[in-house]
Amino acid sequence: MDGSSSAPPALARGSGQRLLVAVGDRDTAELLTSTLESAGYRTGAAASGAEVARRLGEHRFDMIVVDTELPGLDGLAQGPLRPAYRPPVLLLADCASLARLVPELGAGERDCVTKPFRIAEVLARVEVLLRDAGPGGRRGRTLDHADLSLDDGTCRARRGDRVLDLTPAEYRLLRHLLANAEKVLSKEQISRCVWGEFRGDNAIEQLVSRLRRKVDRGGPALIHTRRGFGYWLGEPAAPG
Repeated sequence: MDGSSSAPPALARGSGQRLLVAVGDRDTAELLTSTLESAGYRTGAAASGAEVARRLGEHRFDMIVVDTELPGLDGLAQGPLRPAYRPPVLLLADCASLARLVPELGAGERDCVTKPFRIAEVLARVEVLLRDAGPGGRRGRTLDHADLSLDDGTCRARRGDRVLDLTPAEYRLLRHLLANAEKVLSKEQISRCVWGEFRGDNAIEQLVSRLRRKVDRGGPALIHTRRGFGYWLGEPAAPG
């Protein structure tokens, strides 16, 4: 708690979209399905890779929430278990970078929440993924500025010829900065986009610092601080 008297924002709500919760641990699966249903989504459950394939064959889901440690997940990449379509995927993972994100579910829109996860963050990432994958969304969209580019279809970012090895939080921060290039974003705006909630204790400063070291290494700085206001991405004006 930060002592603020203002009420926290309401959690994102769905409008009946169908989500498949693919989690092996029963307690975690029940927590996720009950929370998602309370937030306005319809859910189905699967406890193995084979069950994921079966459920995808029975119904068309708008998204899959999947634990990367789900038994039999690797079987989805082969033969009859391979899904005929590729809904967006929210991964629950003990992952350090996007390079580990499960390839078996295809190259569609995806995001990652690290475990142990916070329900508010899961709900926020579900909302963003569904919005980006829907009509007029950003599925497959490429964002770029100067020699910096980000491909939402493959979850890859590059600075010139250099591939950037980003964590999920760094990737979301860079995407938010690129989508709002030349605009100053407050710490609260960035925090709610990256984590679905406001985090203090220098969390944003540390995240921006890590991303800046990766993006600006060996090239002109593109990520800047506007002291007292926030951060922005762009090329600074040449001195007059």
